Amino acid sequence: MAKNLLIVESPAKAKTINKYLGSDFLVEASFGHVRDLPSSKLGVDTKNNFEVSYLVPTKSRKVVNKLKKEYGNCQNVYLATDPDREGEAIAWHITEALGIANQNKNQEKSNVKRVSFSEITKDAVLRAVQNPRDIDMDLVDAQQARRVLDRLVGYTLSPLLWRKIMKGLSAGRVQSVAVRLVVEREREIEAFKPQEYWSIEATLEKDSQKFTALLTQVGDRKIDKISIESEKEAKDFEEKLNKGSYIVENVEQKEERRSPYAPFTTSTLQQEASNRFGFSAKQTMRVAQGLYEAGHITYMRTDSVNLSAQSVDSIRSYIQKEFGKEYLPEQKKTFKTKTKNAQEAHEAIRPTDISLSAEKLGAEDQRAKKLYELIWRRAVASQMESAVLDKVTVKIKNDQFIFTSNGQMVKFDGFLKVYPTKIGEVNLPTLEEKDVLKLIEINSDQHFTQPPARYSEATLIRALEERGIGRPSTYAPTLSTIQDRGYVVKDSGRLKPEDIGFAVNDLLVKHFPDIVDYSFTAKVEEDLDRIADGNLKWQKMVEDFFVPFEKSLESQEGEIEKQNLNKELDEKCPECGKNLLLRRSKRGKFIGCSGFPECKYTRNFIDEKTQEKIDEGEKSIEGRKCPKCGGDLKIANGRFGPFIGCSKYPDCKYIEKIKKPEN
Repeated sequence: MAKNLLIVESPAKAKTINKYLGSDFLVEASFGHVRDLPSSKLGVDTKNNFEVSYLVPTKSRKVVNKLKKEYGNCQNVYLATDPDREGEAIAWHITEALGIANQNKNQEKSNVKRVSFSEITKDAVLRAVQNPRDIDMDLVDAQQARRVLDRLVGYTLSPLLWRKIMKGLSAGRVQSVAVRLVVEREREIEAFKPQEYWSIEATLEKDSQKFTALLTQVGDRKIDKISIESEKEAKDFEEKLNKGSYIVENVEQKEERRSPYAPFTTSTLQQEASNRFGFSAKQTMRVAQGLYEAGHITYMRTDSVNLSAQSVDSIRSYIQKEFGKEYLPEQKKTFKTKTKNAQEAHEAIRPTDISLSAEKLGAEDQRAKKLYELIWRRAVASQMESAVLDKVTVKIKNDQFIFTSNGQMVKFDGFLKVYPTKIGEVNLPTLEEKDVLKLIEINSDQHFTQPPARYSEATLIRALEERGIGRPSTYAPTLSTIQDRGYVVKDSGRLKPEDIGFAVNDLLVKHFPDIVDYSFTAKVEEDLDRIADGNLKWQKMVEDFFVPFEKSLESQEGEIEKQNLNKELDEKCPECGKNLLLRRSKRGKFIGCSGFPECKYTRNFIDEKTQEKIDEGEKSIEGRKCPKCGGDLKIANGRFGPFIGCSKYPDCKYIEKIKKPEN
């Protein structure tokens, strides 16, 4: 019988750790949190110092009973949950659910040991077991504060949204700010007025080598992007530029060093995986979780760019062996985080074994191989020499007109050898002052200024991080939530607010500005960090937030008008002849009769893009989630034609009929 019980969150993590520990250890999984706030009531006593009522959910009872039994047969319990606030809280909840805390009160020496490691390797696990510590209640309290705040906002504000807008809506501190960013960007785009401008480019030649130069100055007037506003002005310049001589006035050459990127944090990994592979933040974290639990990468929820001294030495040895001394800097590379309140004690995301390539990974999932290789390349490149670029800027004069041409070549690839990025090499002929160039042609091109781009998942994460909003553990679930709720949909990979997103955002901005205020939300994150550092009591922080919020909620209720998001369609109900409406429910948009409840006619709303997918035989439905399990909905074909069903079939058997609009 094992003397020690070691508890982790997931079976995959348990399986990996079990290989490193001897027969004295029994490794079991808690399957995440074993206690939570009740789903049927608030669970927080706002009149009694915010006392929290936790319970063991039905789905966790079997696991808790099993762990209790195993603990009763062991001398010690090691809590090896993840090395962050959430993991610390899970460890504490396990002791509470198993009754361990009460059993240890009267003992001189506790048999409860907290162990943590940022990588699941044999050395790291054994070292952690040999150096246990107590549960850090400051970290637990920081997690409790976040959970309580989110519950108070959700359980008090969401019902108001149900009453004033539509049932099934929710509000949250970080998700509401994320929606606000998307809505405000959309309004910038809607308000944008394009401005016409023209560019003038000369194609020149020396020694049979052609190159282009851009008009940048006329006399003392600098020509910037939008200086030439009309075709007439452009054509007037073009006529003059077809005359005269083009002479090199100045050649400036310089060498530029481009430093390697820092190793990945959670947000930069999500951004790069989105840009390179089109992964959603949720998808990236799911794949990274698997790599971590298999022991291949360090912990994937981190905002630190630091690497351990041991890993840096290992990477440097690898660089020298595989690429040669010229690729190895004399000094180790160090990086400084730009993220507010980053946890610098943690490590960046890196491979646990730098000698393990993606080809040797053995993972069947190609996404896992892609993501691992990206992490591997970024970590190795971070310790390599800078790339060196040869840059040349040439000024070319024709009377009062000055043209500029820029050339750029990679002189030494450095870190780009491992982590290639677009450099945009432009090779110019060898040019010297007073060279007379041959004019091939003058081109004037019309352009229009462009509105700001909609956010992608990557750029929205960056915007949240730059404002100090959210933490590594919150980005993926936040982006997933605002799409699952129907506030935001993806349109060609970009986030576009729906009518419901506009409505919820406008209500919150007008009546509860603090909830969606960027600075206020960032201040909450700073206070949570102060709790984690032991410099603020969590109940005090929650009180300072909730008391004015509750008063605002009470005073605003009567001032908020009920909103109607239904849109009247130019189509009559086939059953009663009244107008049809485009309506909304928790399941999404549908078409229903304005005569409801007397007339109960309804049918599915199929937008143009979804109809195109049906016609083209495409299976996925972007932005639609299963109302039963939250999985993606897809279009499938059955005996009676196409229908909408859950992608998690046969585990989930949800289906919808597809009815095409009647002509």
